[in-house]
Amino acid sequence: MLRSALLLASAFALAAPATADDAKGLPVGTCINMGNSLETMREGAHGKRIDAADFQRIRAAGFTTVRIPVRWMHRSDDKPPYTVDPKFMDRVEAVVDQALAADLNVILNSHHFDALDKEPAGTAPWLAGVWKQVAARFADKPEAKLWFEISNEPHDKLTNANLLATLTPSLAAIRATNPTRAVVIGGENWSGIDSLATLDLPDDPNVYPTFHYYEPFDFTHQGAGWVDPSPPLGRQYGTEADAERLAADVEKVKRYMARTGKKPFIGETGAYEVIPLTQRVQYHRAVHDAFAPLDLGICAWAYTNTFPFWDQKRGRWLPGLRAAMGLPEAE
Repeated sequence: MLRSALLLASAFALAAPATADDAKGLPVGTCINMGNSLETMREGAHGKRIDAADFQRIRAAGFTTVRIPVRWMHRSDDKPPYTVDPKFMDRVEAVVDQALAADLNVILNSHHFDALDKEPAGTAPWLAGVWKQVAARFADKPEAKLWFEISNEPHDKLTNANLLATLTPSLAAIRATNPTRAVVIGGENWSGIDSLATLDLPDDPNVYPTFHYYEPFDFTHQGAGWVDPSPPLGRQYGTEADAERLAADVEKVKRYMARTGKKPFIGETGAYEVIPLTQRVQYHRAVHDAFAPLDLGICAWAYTNTFPFWDQKRGRWLPGLRAAMGLPEAE
């Protein structure tokens, strides 16, 4: 009888779903995006060219990771061997080295590779050709500190149904020179939280999931000129419905971890700068506090410009935002 009970207990343990404590994730911690810089058509077009002082300031503020979006598509040939502009590659490496020198983890991604979302199968070789060069260039960087994200925010014709087939050539190109480096993959529909429900990853222990969190969109993107139609100004955050939605979204992440045994991190979250700062602080605090029990890494968008934490005109951190992310506010 005892033996039967032990066998039953053992079988139940094997069949039990994973929990938040069991799930494996990257040590992202508190993170900020270097947005509107290397992923623009011209670095500095938004008034800020990244320099070493930025990363020193970010690390001193308590952030442990930076996510560096990079626009590779417009700095590479669209025909084999898909050569990346060597001067641009040098610039990206210089920026990554500055971040690593400041003792920050780095998530290096491909941002705005627009052709991939419009024609996934036809563009997959181009993206893979770019990653072959990037991976080889960064192969000697510390594996524990530098991670690759294959493609930011899949959308349009790039869906969870064809995601793995599209990104597998790039992953293979990375693995040729970086066999065990962490690689990040996000799902369909701009990597929104609902993409997790059907996001499956390659059979690779060093591939990690991500999602982006801008919910509710009519709050975070109100007045954003690049959204058509733009959500109207005046939406306040903090209603009972907002709290219920956030709690439901936390449950979606729990279900993903139980299904996969992997812990995603939030690669982007934030609210547009036209929103009153007190509301932006309230939003970041709500998101941070809701997901904190799951120990998810959270990357704010962004360091400066459009969704800023750092006021580059006044040369100071915007008050309240760091505390909302669980960091000290002291200068």
